[in-house]
Amino acid sequence: MTFMDDSYDLNMAAAALRSNSSDLRLLLRTLSEELSDTLGDRLKSQHGGGRFRKSEEISSLQIALANNLFEASLEGATLRCTLGHVSGGIRIRSETLDVNVWLLKLLEALRDEAAHSDAARLALENIVIGGTT
Repeated sequence: MTFMDDSYDLNMAAAALRSNSSDLRLLLRTLSEELSDTLGDRLKSQHGGGRFRKSEEISSLQIALANNLFEASLEGATLRCTLGHVSGGIRIRSETLDVNVWLLKLLEALRDEAAHSDAARLALENIVIGGTT
């Protein structure tokens, strides 16, 4: 079985990523670090802190893949996750998702992109199997 086989269980991968990053700040940082090179300007992160002092902690992520906009933002001790559907550059609808469902949908979108991008394949492997970070 290779990594990209259909038999690879993304549900288990999402659960593993979530359990390995039980700290929500660590989860956002891990996603940001693993995807930044692959996605370039399709990944936007916002750091915490005030106007004069930026924190290294990431307070929100925005990831554009295909016709989807994945957004996750820390609101106190809660991670608010939304998935927006885009057509012609305009968001046509958004839905709020549980973090586990959001992760699964993000990994599915990465898997789809990995079918034609070696960089996306490597990023996906690093996220779900464990890589350089």
